[in-house]
Amino acid sequence: MQGSIGPVERVMARDTLVVTVAVLTIVLLAGLYTVNGVGMNMSALDMTRMAGPIGDPMAMGEAQTWAFGYALLVFLMWWVMMIAMMTPSAAPTLLLYTALKRHSSERASATKLGLIFLAGYLLIWGGFSLLATGAHWGTEKLGLVDGPMMVLASRPTAGVVLISAGLFQFSALKTACLKQCSSPAAFLTRHRRKGSGGALLMGMHHGAFCFGCCWALMALLFVGGIMNLYWIVGLALYVLAEKIIPKPRFFSRLTGALLIGWGIWCIFTSV
Repeated sequence: MQGSIGPVERVMARDTLVVTVAVLTIVLLAGLYTVNGVGMNMSALDMTRMAGPIGDPMAMGEAQTWAFGYALLVFLMWWVMMIAMMTPSAAPTLLLYTALKRHSSERASATKLGLIFLAGYLLIWGGFSLLATGAHWGTEKLGLVDGPMMVLASRPTAGVVLISAGLFQFSALKTACLKQCSSPAAFLTRHRRKGSGGALLMGMHHGAFCFGCCWALMALLFVGGIMNLYWIVGLALYVLAEKIIPKPRFFSRLTGALLIGWGIWCIFTSV
């Protein structure tokens, strides 16, 4: 006669569900942190409500002094925002990875390995957030970004960023990284590793491909406003769509053409 199944075994039998709930919780908490603008002068709701046309930010007084504490807050703002935006697009690969581990010799550790994979993925976006914080500081010091509203201060500059992001959509790097991000099964087969260290490296590897695919799109936050919820949600949905639609390369290049056209329009209408 088979023994009764205990609570631990029941949890282990639902690894995919456990990881899914963890992902949803992480995205929800990161989203709430972003919306409330924890530690910042204004919440994302306030920033969104007060946002003006591209390249024409509202005057809001002097920018915040970049002391260490403020720089840390900006870094956390970027990283938590990236967690909220990028975790949903990583979910297909993460859930497939967890399901495969559940049916492998490592099935007893499937949940743990799935969460370690996610941690590795988010570490890469932590690195991106560090770079974004540096760019944020540098552009503000040069007067290219309106400090209080966290948005590019001129239409020509916004146009250049739009055109640059559009051109990147046609690049070989974009194509190569998008191919990896939009094919979870192929990625997991090609880069499979065992153990906790392997899960961390695989997550970081997948995060690196997503970074290579999406960094230019994330730069568009400077155009619409780093804490503008319309741009945050719009870019998050676009990144997810780009990875799950049947013909991502065509979709990517169509978007690139639209961004280039929009950028040219911003430059010429600024005269």
